[in-house]
Amino acid sequence: MFPDEFDYHEAESVSEAVDLLEAHAMEETELLAGGHSLLPAMKTGLSSPDVLIDISGVDELRGVSVDGDTLSVGAMTRYSEVLDDDAAHEHAPALTAAIEQLGDRQVRNRGTVGGNLSHADPASDLPGPALVSDATLVVHGPDGERSVPAEEFFFGMYATDIGPSELLVRVELPSADGAVGTYAKKPSPASGYPMVGVSALVATDGDAVSSVRVAANGVMDHGVRLEPVEDALTGETLGDDAIEAAASYAADDLDEAMMMDDLQASAAFRAQLLEVYTKRALQDASERVSASAAAD
Repeated sequence: MFPDEFDYHEAESVSEAVDLLEAHAMEETELLAGGHSLLPAMKTGLSSPDVLIDISGVDELRGVSVDGDTLSVGAMTRYSEVLDDDAAHEHAPALTAAIEQLGDRQVRNRGTVGGNLSHADPASDLPGPALVSDATLVVHGPDGERSVPAEEFFFGMYATDIGPSELLVRVELPSADGAVGTYAKKPSPASGYPMVGVSALVATDGDAVSSVRVAANGVMDHGVRLEPVEDALTGETLGDDAIEAAASYAADDLDEAMMMDDLQASAAFRAQLLEVYTKRALQDASERVSASAAAD
């Protein structure tokens, strides 16, 4: 399997990448980051760009930093680089929990945070963590930078708010401030992509849940918050009974007719998996809260 012919350009800066995107605005153009999603799509004919702009060498797009209460992750930061950063685990535990389960070591050493989010595959692992972390995605285009809340970034299957001459430059995540982050997924036996993946970010005040955000990917054509679960668990003691009751609402706001229905799993099966893996994500959170309390 070979891709169709294309013109190749290597950008050395964000501004050069934007200039190249503008110059080729009338052609089918793709950005090359880690390549784990794009290159297989090109080889199978699912994507046939006329122009390929390689941004893998743009150093300003890489790195993890903390500014006050905000963690910033450059779009070209590789998964393994996030996992190697102590600040990422402290400030964005839902993100690191998902990355720990993403692919294998080779994938984590090559794949990038920005590539994953920009590609917006419904079965990718990171939209859920972005949603529960209340992340902001910063894109850069001809008119400079603009910030897009994660809730407004994902439009649907492979569709985001990134404009034709824009690229994602970084992801900003407010500090979890002591909340625990978890991720539970049912991976496809063939690909490892989640048939259902559930992210949770849970904070407690004493025994009661003071704040909880839960989101799922792999279920709809984009990541979704599970607000009925959040509403049911807020103010409750984070125990088995409350978790089981809250998880039973996982699919309440979702139209089963709009759920993913493919060779991996039917919509009905995904709805069942959603409840199961919501429960597992919250049980993991409960165990981590208990472990933290015992350590104190």
